[in-house]
Amino acid sequence: MSDTYIIEVSSQAAGIVVRDRGGFRFFAATPRFNALEGQVFRSAREAERAARRLAESDLSAAA
Repeated sequence: MSDTYIIEVSSQAAGIVVRDRGGFRFFAATPRFNALEGQVFRSAREAERAARRLAESDLSAAA
């Protein structure tokens, strides 16, 4: 099992997650995902879902 994962949304880097005590800590790759910066998720998959939700909410707000 890896300790670091790249999180992508729509083929763009959202950030990375690094194994930390209690889960995976998120580090944003772009300002678009700063709201997730430093959050700890139970799994890399959970962090990916949160990044996708954030990106979808950004698109909804822009429409």
